[in-house]
Amino acid sequence: MARPRKPLLSRDRIIETASALVDAEGLDAVSTRRLAAELGVSGPSLYNHFRNKDEILDAVADAVSARVDLSMFDEDDGRDWRTALHDWAVSYRAALSAHPHTVPVLARGPGRRPAGLKVADAVFGAMVRAGWPPAQATSIGALMRYFITGSALGSFARGFVDDASAYDPADYPHLGQAHLLADRQEQVDEGAFETGLRALLDGLAMQYETVAQDAAAQGTLRRPPKSA
Repeated sequence: MARPRKPLLSRDRIIETASALVDAEGLDAVSTRRLAAELGVSGPSLYNHFRNKDEILDAVADAVSARVDLSMFDEDDGRDWRTALHDWAVSYRAALSAHPHTVPVLARGPGRRPAGLKVADAVFGAMVRAGWPPAQATSIGALMRYFITGSALGSFARGFVDDASAYDPADYPHLGQAHLLADRQEQVDEGAFETGLRALLDGLAMQYETVAQDAAAQGTLRRPPKSA
């Protein structure tokens, strides 16, 4: 009887296996030796698809970027720039929250990663179409990435132990309920993200009024519908 054939090694199989390792054990769990063992292949065979571990981790991170919804930035979508940024930020954070160990790689920027570059291109292009000057559109992309990746690096609520005795009122008179935060992680963290996001967008909307007025005075802005 013929022996069953092993599944062919492919980039997708390597990325899938590496992603599972990162999710379960963190970035340090990934090595070519470990991946080869998990895949049931010899170590050198991985080099037919990736030159080194860093390329593998880049591919793992890019797979996360590929899950981010960008439809709100399509020219025919109809959402104004503020709503588009809000909806994209929510999708982006959801993708990162599902794979938190990849956040340090993504925080370094897109580099040469195709999906990461598509995200940057979509945000920048949409902001320029909305009337933001290119320099400010670049700043918006940067500050949104800082805010979103920062929010996904860890849980604020989980940073507090659930032991009430840790918060002696003599030392911490305002932390009498801090031991309850861990049990309310989703409520606290999601609420904080939404509060921060809306505050950030409110600030951008104020800046946009100035940009729009200056451009209108120069006759250079075809203004989109007023943001919500």
